[in-house]
Amino acid sequence: MASLTDARRLVVKIGSALLVDRTTGALRADWLEGLCDDVARLRARGTDVVLVSSGSIALGRGTLNLPAGALTLEQSQAAAAVGQIRLAGAYDAALAARGLTAAQVLLTLEDSADRRRYLNTRATLEQLLRLGAVPIVNENDTVATDEIRYGDNDRLAAQVAVTAGADQLILLSDVDGFYSANPATDNAAYRYDTIDAITPEIEAMAGDAGSGLSKGGMKTKLMAARAAMAAGCDMAITEGSVMRPLAALEAGAPATWFTAQGTPQQRRKAWIAGMKPKGRVTIDAGAARAIQQGSSLLPAGVTAISGTFGRGDAVEIIGQDGPLLGLGLTRYAAVDAVQIKGLRSDAIDAVLGYPARAALIHRDDMAF
Repeated sequence: MASLTDARRLVVKIGSALLVDRTTGALRADWLEGLCDDVARLRARGTDVVLVSSGSIALGRGTLNLPAGALTLEQSQAAAAVGQIRLAGAYDAALAARGLTAAQVLLTLEDSADRRRYLNTRATLEQLLRLGAVPIVNENDTVATDEIRYGDNDRLAAQVAVTAGADQLILLSDVDGFYSANPATDNAAYRYDTIDAITPEIEAMAGDAGSGLSKGGMKTKLMAARAAMAAGCDMAITEGSVMRPLAALEAGAPATWFTAQGTPQQRRKAWIAGMKPKGRVTIDAGAARAIQQGSSLLPAGVTAISGTFGRGDAVEIIGQDGPLLGLGLTRYAAVDAVQIKGLRSDAIDAVLGYPARAALIHRDDMAF
């Protein structure tokens, strides 16, 4: 069974009810401090951590003295604008006190559906993690409307885990795992310790989207699990309201683990290898040796470009004598790749007229 001890890159989803007192609308500062203690401990042992956090609307509505009950879209967006500043500030202060840097990332559904935005998000998260920051991700409720909303942070967290290449996703919930029925209404309900495959029987146990103990119910959590598992990411559902919830999980607190087959890197490589190439990149012998030893493909090693492709498309990587070395996702469209082939990285900006990325194809985006 998976264990938090094994995590190399971890995404943690935090719901509004964990962060904000439902009665007073105030931030649960002691709970947040405990969570950040957990994050600091994980970072100290080398685990990358990304937090997907709700709470902006819940914090903002109290500040704006909005009425109880359902809010209009405009009220929700106004509350999000006010609350997001307070939410980010609270994370920033709590993490800074532990020597960590917080980074705010706001996303909408369009950011994962659009290839260019997805690649930008992936690159930004990767850079933040390499620099030791802790990204705090939330849906951009100030601008998101129904057609570009995730709608719940379970699925947003799964998408972030896939985008960031995480090997574990933790959903901090108001229930300590996945049950055969709703434990609040069925005394015979039992919790699963491990689920290796989401079968029709498991789906039936989740009930309707509006059932369960948290927003969206268990159905959205199963949707998140399916996405995570397909990307090689294990996922756990566990009780989040306890102090130091991640430490509790690692110490053996009840949870349900959804176990993935393979690692995120293996699944991503398999996905790339199965893509239809839109063009070809021919490289010299030095570049061929470099990429086969684990380096990214730089424009300096490229001798020819063919085909019509956009940024993020798959292209064949061809050796100088014609052998197919592998496939890769290009970071440049064909029209730009033609201009920079053979150039050193420090000469690219002047040719293209804008700050550019050093690699034509990053090593994480290749399949041999």
